[in-house]
Amino acid sequence: MLESATKKKTSSSSSSSSSSSSVMPDWSRLPEELLNIVSKNVEDCFDIVHARSVCNFWRSTFPPPCMLGRQSYSLPSFANLPKESKDLCTLEKTPLFLFKAQTPPHASASEYFLGGIRRDESEDQTELPSPIQCSVKVKIPGSDPTLMNMRDGQILPLGHHYRMTGCGSKDYSALAVLQLQEEGREEFIVLLGFRSFFLALRSSEMKWKLVMGFVAPLSDEIVTFRRSFYVILGDASRTMMHTFRVDPFSLRMTPLMPVKPMVSVKYLVPCGNDEELFMVEKFISHSNASDLSRSTCIVCRLREETGLWVEVSDLGDRVLFIGRFGNVSCSAKELPDGCGVSGNSILFTNESDNGTYAYKYGVDTGRVEDDPNCWRFSGENRVTILSTSPVVSFRVEH
Repeated sequence: MLESATKKKTSSSSSSSSSSSSVMPDWSRLPEELLNIVSKNVEDCFDIVHARSVCNFWRSTFPPPCMLGRQSYSLPSFANLPKESKDLCTLEKTPLFLFKAQTPPHASASEYFLGGIRRDESEDQTELPSPIQCSVKVKIPGSDPTLMNMRDGQILPLGHHYRMTGCGSKDYSALAVLQLQEEGREEFIVLLGFRSFFLALRSSEMKWKLVMGFVAPLSDEIVTFRRSFYVILGDASRTMMHTFRVDPFSLRMTPLMPVKPMVSVKYLVPCGNDEELFMVEKFISHSNASDLSRSTCIVCRLREETGLWVEVSDLGDRVLFIGRFGNVSCSAKELPDGCGVSGNSILFTNESDNGTYAYKYGVDTGRVEDDPNCWRFSGENRVTILSTSPVVSFRVEH
């Protein structure tokens, strides 16, 4: 009798489940008038991407988000400066993203992709049986390139990445673009490190000018923050590195007060919509340079009114990503719990070893000689860098 009751209950449960699944709404059959109302009220770029992936009908109703278009500008060449040239180079602006791939509920690791994203211009001419509206091409060592569908994943926008292509572009070390609104019109200013100089161009003039200052021995860090440029200069050995502010109008360089006169590598990380500018200063143990676990960092926030860097021990819910595609940040609150990435941490995606960890403040290493008042390897969740091109792909163990 118990066996019979169990079978009856199982059968009833199965029937209920089947009935439940049969009444699940088919969103592709949403009436056109309702779908039009929905499309007019969806503003988030990546929500549009997900909506366009439901079916061909939804794809034709939701226009491609203009934010995903790769914008480009033709600029005069700077290859033969100070001589003028009739040749052109191209400035490309590509949206950046952090994409968390969908994983099973109890997976032991999460996979992420960080890099540029754009709409495939051929998608409007090609009908796909299962439309991939937003994808990344991933190359992991030992495997063929894979097109990863981003439809079912979580996407966080991280601003934009700029690069120069064309005549003379291979000789620049870093660049940044500052968007300005002057007298009711919009324009932009480009600042780039070219060989041992800084050059700037205003879109209203379309002419490269030499930044007033001095010869720059090395610069691979240029960012924008609150209507100004900030750069890091140093020699080839990186034994002396300093930060400077570049006024976009006068093109003059002003040195900022240093934190400590120590040998280090410095990185600039703008956060939010011009909310904060951080400098991450990384120190590597010269006695054991191959042991990255002995590396430490200090993090400073810029006090713009005084030009002083103030050391901080708390980033709140922020995660700073440092490496390829520039240095960016995101809010860990936007990521699901247990995904392996937590706030108040720094993740270097350019470590020499594929196995790394996020940096946290005040980590107890168990070694008496290690100062806890700094940022160092947390040892919480191992991070494996799977590839760095065309996007950074990495796996975080839980």
